Amino acid sequence: MANESSETEREIYKIRSLAEQKYIYFLLAASGAGILFALNQTKGAILELSQLPLAIGIFCWGLSFIFGCNHLNYLSGTMYLNLELLKVQRGQHPDIGTNPIKIAAGDEVLRELIEGDSNKAQLFAKLQLRALMSWALLYICWHILELYRRTI
Repeated sequence: MANESSETEREIYKIRSLAEQKYIYFLLAASGAGILFALNQTKGAILELSQLPLAIGIFCWGLSFIFGCNHLNYLSGTMYLNLELLKVQRGQHPDIGTNPIKIAAGDEVLRELIEGDSNKAQLFAKLQLRALMSWALLYICWHILELYRRTI
């Protein structure tokens, strides 16, 4: 029964991890597509002050892309550290072996590193989404400015 529960937990963890990665890649693709879309929208346009919201929006898109890449990097680091922690806990880590004192110390250090990477991954996830949402708001502002500019 315990083995079945453990297998179910692993499967749920895998599914959640894949879903999270797909979401990150979706946001990365949205950022990249957004930059290309904005560049296409302004092809042939002359530089004007009314395009400032769009320029800041493109910058936000770029930030969203960078934050997304950092999120993936820290997420990958967290997974690697989790694997190392499992090796340590089982007494199978080549540098630590089966020494209980070394296992306890390794466990503590790895847990701190995991927490740090996990916190950074969460921070970059929030920043990625906020930067992408900022772009959307700035793009709408730019579009309204352009419509207003064309009517006067």
